[in-house]
Amino acid sequence: MTLGVSWASGINLYAAVLALGLAGATGHAVLPEELQVIQSPMVIGAAALMYCVEFCADKIPGVDTGWDTIHTFVRLPAGALLAAGMVSDVGMAAEVAAALVGGSIAAGTHATKAGSRALINTSPEPFSNWTASIGEDIAVFAGIWAMLNHPWIFLGLLLLFILFMIWVLPKIWRGIKMILRKIRGKKDPEEETESPREGLATASSSESSESG
Repeated sequence: MTLGVSWASGINLYAAVLALGLAGATGHAVLPEELQVIQSPMVIGAAALMYCVEFCADKIPGVDTGWDTIHTFVRLPAGALLAAGMVSDVGMAAEVAAALVGGSIAAGTHATKAGSRALINTSPEPFSNWTASIGEDIAVFAGIWAMLNHPWIFLGLLLLFILFMIWVLPKIWRGIKMILRKIRGKKDPEEETESPREGLATASSSESSESG
């Protein structure tokens, strides 16, 4: 559960909190005492509201990238806190270790999600964006269900995902750098066309000052 909540938080924090809160409130999961607060109706309602907001924002190309950028400062610490809360009954050392591991996994899944969506947004059609977004939502809810009901199967799938993440993150980074180079390449000709005008304006102003 420690690894599962941090993995899910990096993809969709609100879906993870909503699923865990509902599982705890309905008796399908026994949450540690420190995390039982997320099964309160108020927290479940807030998570459901924010999930609906993210569900809409995540389907709009460009908006989803901005949303992911902002949530870099939300998903990572939340994933670390949820992971630490899962072992709060064990001791402080276990909490610190879980926070370190959970924060790292949340950072990796968040980087994979945000980077891949930034590359997908280069496609002019919106269907690939919608497909990726819906697939991520399904993966989070299915992953939470598997974590609670079939933990060993979930751990095996999580290990495969981590290996895939290690393989794909460098490729995503190279793709993003290629896009940034293309953007800079489009801006450079504009700067070159403007520079002669600026030179002419400077020359004319100098000539007028000399004549005066």
